[in-house]
Amino acid sequence: MMKKATFKFLAVLLLVLTVVFAAHLFILQNMELPIFDDRIVLSYLLNFVMAGTILIFIKSKFNKKSLHTGFLFLAGSGLKFLVFFLVFYPVYQQDGTMSSSEFAAFFVPYATCLILEVIYLSKQLNNQDF
Repeated sequence: MMKKATFKFLAVLLLVLTVVFAAHLFILQNMELPIFDDRIVLSYLLNFVMAGTILIFIKSKFNKKSLHTGFLFLAGSGLKFLVFFLVFYPVYQQDGTMSSSEFAAFFVPYATCLILEVIYLSKQLNNQDF
């Protein structure tokens, strides 16, 4: 069963990502760029799912191996980059270059999730007795 703190994190993550996504689309529209190109929807969805999955996995291992939490977090970040290179990079490189809108389509949700994960996990670690 999901703990209240984990559910709250996922709700906050979803809310923040929704606001960032809307702002991202607004900026693209104002720059007169296509708003749903560059796999932007897939990027936001995958980053949310990966951040949630990684957090739940880390939380499940938290009490047993709390000293390994940082390594689990880094492995999760590595997994996110692997997904980027398998799912997004080949599409972005089809024309031989990666445009700033392609880079932003992946990096903005990735950075947003990363910041929220770090804040949440650091609070969890600071509240833990060793």
